[in-house]
Amino acid sequence: MKHAQGILAHELFCSIAMPYHHAMTATSQSSSARPNTPTLLAAGVGALGVVFGDIGTSPLYTLKTVLDMTGGNHPQTILGVVSLLVWTLIVVTGVKYAGFAMRISNDGEGGILALMALLGVKRHKRPIIVAVGLFGAALIYGDGAITPAISVLSALEGLNIVEPSLQPYVLPMTVAILLGLFALQPMGTARIGRAFGPVMAIWFVTMAVLGIWGIVQHPSILWALNPFYGLDYLLHSNGSGFLVLGGVFLCVTGAEALYADMGHFGAGPIKLAWSALVFPSLVLNYAGQGAIVLAGAPITGNIFYRLCPASLTLPLVILSTIATIIASQSIITGAFSMTRQAIQLGWMPRLKISQTSEEGYGQIYVGAVNWILMLVTIGLALGFRKSDNLAGAYGIAVSATMLMTTVLLFIAMREIWRWNLAASGAVAGLFFIVDSAFFTSNMTKLLEGGYVPLTLAVLTYLVMYIWHRGVTAVGDRLREHPVPIEEFMAGIARDKVVRVPGTAVFLTRSRSGAPPVLLWYVKHAHALHERVLAVTLETASTPWIAADKHLEIAETAPNFWSVHACYGFMERPDMPALMARIRMHNCPIDPHRLTYFVGMEKIVPREDRRGLPRWMEATFGAMLRNCTRVTDYLRVPADQVVDLGRQVSI
Repeated sequence: MKHAQGILAHELFCSIAMPYHHAMTATSQSSSARPNTPTLLAAGVGALGVVFGDIGTSPLYTLKTVLDMTGGNHPQTILGVVSLLVWTLIVVTGVKYAGFAMRISNDGEGGILALMALLGVKRHKRPIIVAVGLFGAALIYGDGAITPAISVLSALEGLNIVEPSLQPYVLPMTVAILLGLFALQPMGTARIGRAFGPVMAIWFVTMAVLGIWGIVQHPSILWALNPFYGLDYLLHSNGSGFLVLGGVFLCVTGAEALYADMGHFGAGPIKLAWSALVFPSLVLNYAGQGAIVLAGAPITGNIFYRLCPASLTLPLVILSTIATIIASQSIITGAFSMTRQAIQLGWMPRLKISQTSEEGYGQIYVGAVNWILMLVTIGLALGFRKSDNLAGAYGIAVSATMLMTTVLLFIAMREIWRWNLAASGAVAGLFFIVDSAFFTSNMTKLLEGGYVPLTLAVLTYLVMYIWHRGVTAVGDRLREHPVPIEEFMAGIARDKVVRVPGTAVFLTRSRSGAPPVLLWYVKHAHALHERVLAVTLETASTPWIAADKHLEIAETAPNFWSVHACYGFMERPDMPALMARIRMHNCPIDPHRLTYFVGMEKIVPREDRRGLPRWMEATFGAMLRNCTRVTDYLRVPADQVVDLGRQVSI
């Protein structure tokens, strides 16, 4: 992929109508815009509902999926499988993410996109890092579509144990719950979100109690805590153990959330919640499920619900369903947040983003993402019909994302921690071997549904790649013939161009030279306002920018101000607020009496061979026509905007 003035300081507002200078800074700044960090305990409880929803509902389907794959319930098999589950949780979630990944942050933010942004600017050209990071992010959308379907299905399948005659209603009820979940998204989840943490705390405690009840029935399951049993099963299972790894991996789906949500809660609260409640509850529950199978419980149906006394199964089904809805909500919210990051970093077309609550920066709604996820999720539920069938599609996306995170972690160990090649290779190599084993095992399920998340990821990656190539091509085209501001203003005086009252704001891609949209306007209007602001908007590779680093203003010519505003990729630009700040810097403007000039470009193919391929140019043009208007994205008052149309050949 071609870079333009440095990777990942890309077209923040993703529009040729509003160019800006590419950011190259990678310094960590703190910002007044950064959300307040809650107390350790409160954040730990909150993290239970947001961070651990996915991994916390995995016991509903993981062990039964693995035992279906083994085809038996021999004691050595049960001990081996439970041992693999426990040590996968330890190595992948505890060591890799809680122990290593969460020590690498981009000004407090985590996740594959934040890590990609941090590493992408360490050197001038790093297309491999960008490709790895973007495809890893694209894979998360596949996970986001599958998680609600498999989680809700597996929870409601407990009704088959309560009353077998209810089995025909499980799928319709799943679809109804999913429809309701996605339909509620535009209203926001701030109020009900307060209950997520306490409800999930009850869920984890319930899982632990059920697990202990199972262990009491057959305490020998505790031998599974010895990693020898897991290794012995892998080595002496005649190759079937390798295939079983694909099912075992389901126990750590959601582990990536520990790193991705670090910016919301902080590393400390997430690690506290993991070590004090989540990890013990998961281990106890998996051990309890294994214990009752050792004690003779049938492996048909949902083993999780067999831990519960028959009289309490229905309340457990209700609690499980609520827990899976919370987990699904967290995945959907995560998809919204990642989409905003991708837009701010310039890798996705502008989409309408609504702030559903002023209580939290993460309380947003992205309609296009919501409805696409809804269609795909419900389509998956209807197509696969049972959680067992969906399990084959689930692991590929997550294991591939984890594999790519390991690659970026290795680079971070070398460049940020300054570890030598031997140390970083040993640690990252261990993670790479583990991740590769899980990914390869999951790939055997490609034709059983694994193609679904891969297809979604490829389509998402193509959208990102085409958008970036198109925006870069337009920016290069508009910068081909720059006109210095001094030369432009001299021409205004020489040609006696009429100066009309008021202040005009022109958005520009370059910090040097007159904005192309300004040149276009003067050429056709033969007039110019008395005061002119050329505004350059920049997105940094860090999530937050300190207030004193946010704004630079210079009067480059009489009554002509060059404004450079820098935002972190977690911040949302707001033009009226920016204009109010500019006025405080002794710039004589009235924010309520400004005229914003915005270029509305129509994309056409170049006549020479230096342009984009025709299919890419046409696709980008369609994206541009259908993305959100830049003025809406920047919250510019509609009655203060003048659109200027022109053609740009790329």
